[in-house]
Amino acid sequence: MTDPRAPVEAVVFDLFDTLVDLHFDRLPNVEFAGRRMPSTYGRLHAALPGEAGIGWEDFAGALSALDREWAEGAMREGIELATRERFARLVRRLGLGEHVGLPETLAAVHMGGLRACAEVPPSHAAVLERLAGRYRLGLCSNFTDAATALSLLEDAGLLRFFDAHAISETEGLRKPRPEIFRAVLDRLGTDPERTVHVGDHLREDVGGASALGLRTVWATRRVRDPDAALREHAGIRPTWRAGDLSEIPDLLP
Repeated sequence: MTDPRAPVEAVVFDLFDTLVDLHFDRLPNVEFAGRRMPSTYGRLHAALPGEAGIGWEDFAGALSALDREWAEGAMREGIELATRERFARLVRRLGLGEHVGLPETLAAVHMGGLRACAEVPPSHAAVLERLAGRYRLGLCSNFTDAATALSLLEDAGLLRFFDAHAISETEGLRKPRPEIFRAVLDRLGTDPERTVHVGDHLREDVGGASALGLRTVWATRRVRDPDAALREHAGIRPTWRAGDLSEIPDLLP
């Protein structure tokens, strides 16, 4: 195991619920299969061509089945399903292949809904600026639309701090797969032993990065019950734990 006080050259950040918060409760509620939940499903259904004649239950059932199949199959292997491909599969499943451009329309509606839920804590720019004076900074994110991820950082004035990024849509693989961590390390020009990864997810961020030899900061600001989560985590423990990103500059050597 790498000495926690060994020199650090680079710091890699997870994106959502680490740098950028997603407040899904801001989405409109929909009812499907006896459940009421916040979702973009309603807006997606409304974006279908009126002449398609696809009812709500048929639409929601098809999209839910598609998402479940991915979650129970390729996702378990760490294989990403890009947003545009997700909706291309849905359009084919609904028999709407003749509507050219519909997958792109649905992708834009979905990402627009997520953008409306995104919020960047105002203190994060100062944290990144302080760290960028000492280390190279990278981004390693599980997200199905890289353009949206990067534009959120650009709009918040944070993208300028990053020297490299690896996002699962463009890599085709998700954390905790080692390949996505290796991709950002290669672009930063650093080794695992001289890199720290910061993220909120114990399996994907802490577990995935630790398996490759990175030190980790577990960011618990958005974790509901960190002590309970750590007790249930069977993998490697984080090197450090931070309740807020502002603590990180003083944690690292």
